Amino acid sequence: MSDPGRSTAVVEAAGDVVGPVRLAGADKTMGQLVASATAEMSALVHDEIALAKAELRQDVKRGVTGGVAGTVAGVLALFSLPVLSFAAAYGIHNLGLGLAWSFLIVGAAFLLVAGLAALLAMTKFKKVKPPERSIASAKQTAAVLQNAKPHPRGAKEPSTSVARSSA
Repeated sequence: MSDPGRSTAVVEAAGDVVGPVRLAGADKTMGQLVASATAEMSALVHDEIALAKAELRQDVKRGVTGGVAGTVAGVLALFSLPVLSFAAAYGIHNLGLGLAWSFLIVGAAFLLVAGLAALLAMTKFKKVKPPERSIASAKQTAAVLQNAKPHPRGAKEPSTSVARSSA
C-alpha cells in the first residue's frame, strides 16, 4: 500500500483533466484543496447512486418474483372455486336435500360472503381521506417560495465597476 500522505488523484473539471492533486500535505493551495474536495464529493455521489441502483435492482427482482408467485396462487385459487362449489353442493345433497336446493344454498353462501366483503370495502373507502399534512406542507412551502425574493447583490461604487464591451 502507498503512504497516505503521498497519495495523488486526477481531478476532472468539465471534462478537462486538472492534473495530479496531492491529498495530504501542508503545502496545498486553496485551488488544490477545492479540487480535492470536489473530486471526493463527486466520487461519493457516484458511489451513492451505484448503491441505490444495486438496491433497487434487488428489490425489483424480489417484487417480480413475489408478483409472479401471487398471480399463480390467485389463478389456482380461482380455478379451485368451481370444484369446491360442486363438492359443497354434492356434500349437502348427500345429507338428504335435493340437488337444486344444495346448489342454491352454496350460491346463497357465496352471495352472502360477497355482500360482507362489499360492506367491508365500503366502510374502508369511507375512511379514506386526503393527505392533509402533505397538502398543508405543500401549501406552506408554496407560500414561502412566493414571498421569497432573490438575494440582492451588494451595490458597487461606480468607480470600482468595470465597463464591459458587447464584442
